Amino acid sequence: MLLNSDNQIIVGKGIQLKPYIPREYLPRKYMTENEIRSHAGDDIILDIEIFPNYYLAGFKHVQSNNYIRLDNDFNPYMLSWILNSYRSVGFNSITFDLVILWASYINRDPAFLKDIADALIRYGKRKEEVEKDFNFKCYKLQPRQHIDLFNVCPLKGSLKLYGARLHSPRIQDLPFPDDQSLSNEQIKIVQEYNCNDLDVTDQIFRFCKERLQLRESISIEYNLDLMSKSDAQMAEAVIAQEVSKLNGKYVKRPEIEIGTTFKYRCPQYIRFATSQMQKLLEKVKRINFKIDHDGRIASPKELEKPAQIGANYYNLGIGGLHSKDKCKAYEAKDGWKIKDIDVRSYYPNAIINLELMPIAMGPNFLTVYKKFKFDREDAKRLKLFTRDKGLKIFLNGVSGKWSDPWSKMYSPWNTVHMNLTGQLLILMLAEMLTCQGMEIISANTDGLVVYYKEENEEKLKYWVKYWEKMTGFVLEDAEYTKYYARDVNAYFAVKNDGEVKIKGPFSEKGSQSGTQLDNNPNMLICSDAITYFLASGISIEQTIQNCCDITRFVVIRNVKGGAHKDGNYLGKVVRFAYYKKCYGTINYILSGNKVPDTDGAMPLQDLPNEFPEDLIDYEYYINKTKGILTDIGYYKKAEQIVFF
Repeated sequence: MLLNSDNQIIVGKGIQLKPYIPREYLPRKYMTENEIRSHAGDDIILDIEIFPNYYLAGFKHVQSNNYIRLDNDFNPYMLSWILNSYRSVGFNSITFDLVILWASYINRDPAFLKDIADALIRYGKRKEEVEKDFNFKCYKLQPRQHIDLFNVCPLKGSLKLYGARLHSPRIQDLPFPDDQSLSNEQIKIVQEYNCNDLDVTDQIFRFCKERLQLRESISIEYNLDLMSKSDAQMAEAVIAQEVSKLNGKYVKRPEIEIGTTFKYRCPQYIRFATSQMQKLLEKVKRINFKIDHDGRIASPKELEKPAQIGANYYNLGIGGLHSKDKCKAYEAKDGWKIKDIDVRSYYPNAIINLELMPIAMGPNFLTVYKKFKFDREDAKRLKLFTRDKGLKIFLNGVSGKWSDPWSKMYSPWNTVHMNLTGQLLILMLAEMLTCQGMEIISANTDGLVVYYKEENEEKLKYWVKYWEKMTGFVLEDAEYTKYYARDVNAYFAVKNDGEVKIKGPFSEKGSQSGTQLDNNPNMLICSDAITYFLASGISIEQTIQNCCDITRFVVIRNVKGGAHKDGNYLGKVVRFAYYKKCYGTINYILSGNKVPDTDGAMPLQDLPNEFPEDLIDYEYYINKTKGILTDIGYYKKAEQIVFF
């Protein structure tokens, strides 16, 4: 994607990049035809490459780590046999790779297949449209079973990004523009690139083993193919099927007219004691929420001003509640306590308590939903972990579909009623506790953290029970010994048992799936050092200097348009660490500007085979860790001196 036909790099702003340097060829073993046939029933990873004069269908046999390559006018019957004899796995493959494979069964001319690829990628056409335009039928080559990992992974990242988050040994972009005819040497480079993509997809496939086992179990139970669906898509498919049975008719996606307005239905038990919050509640009740041109809810201007309770400010919105926090540091000592209070299973209980149902499904939705909730309680009691997780997906996956215009559950007012209710409930609790002299450290849609004197423990319990009785929701809590926060979404909290809860950019795992697929690694060694320092008193120098895992030192960045270092192209996903005597910066291709925080950064698109102990700039990481400790309030920031 960077070289033209003269092997010159195409860039912006007059930046001159060096010619492409082939990566090291890794040892690969390709399967013989007899080996291919003897492993029928196993799993294979698939990925295609398409250029004007070259087409490659690449496969990797998961169980043996060996490869299959179909190119140079291959036998289409071998392709058909493979797809009908193995369970195939791809990434973003249902809408692209499989369509090209189906077309290649009919015609293996690279120019023909490149036109189809362009129609899919550049012009955004769907499978049905290209079938008609190019006169082929996809049903002629149906896989035995296929898994597309794109929706199984959270947050719709790219293959390269997920590979980087899982610390793939190699991060590599397509080495040549996809509209360029390839030389024989360039074809070898593309073949190696294809194998690396297969390796990365295989790595993601293995990492998602538990998620896929869950999908397999649910698919069997409900006689649906859910293997390529996200959590929310699974919930929608199963619930729609069960509601359709009760309704006696198929659930269809509803149409809601653009410009439709509605008001928030406020539960009667929501009320406030202070005049400021009473006025806010009345303002919220008067808002006319509007369906915007994209089918989403337009953000109302009335919610732009933060709410104030005591000395704290809180931002409300359609998406959720966030206290306006700055650097905060608290310790539970000298008669003070820190408690994290959350609403138990807020979203499922809100749906039931508020009787929220999709307009296309009606009351039978609640019948099905309540059954899943009761079944999950039984599964938890009986320690049926797989079923428990599956039912949890059904219960939690619904809320995200309320505001999806393409969903059968599309009911945007449910989003408003559910989210605003949660926010107002937490603000009620915050007001109650603030009026009793307790301090709210932070708050979000389904919980808050409170700082209070031990002598007020019974008072806190009283108001928690009062709130629960009034609202019908249940609160659960956890105690912290220390709480250090940069803001509401970035903090370290030490629990009574010494475990450290980390949130935001400091965490290896995100909140979407609870795995490292959610977050870009960002010098995790710094978080490790802070964790051991806060929990056990181990010096940050000791943790950092004793670590021999390069993946704890790396930073992963998405770089729009791609990046380079000293004229060497890196890619759109960049991995680097800070080395001694490493000069210069990593820069954007399109603008030439510096990628933030890359002074002294050494690109590591290929991870080193051995830990570079003599090269790592330990001092940089130590200073960065101390900087984070300052940002979260452990160290006081130096006073600024103003000269007059």
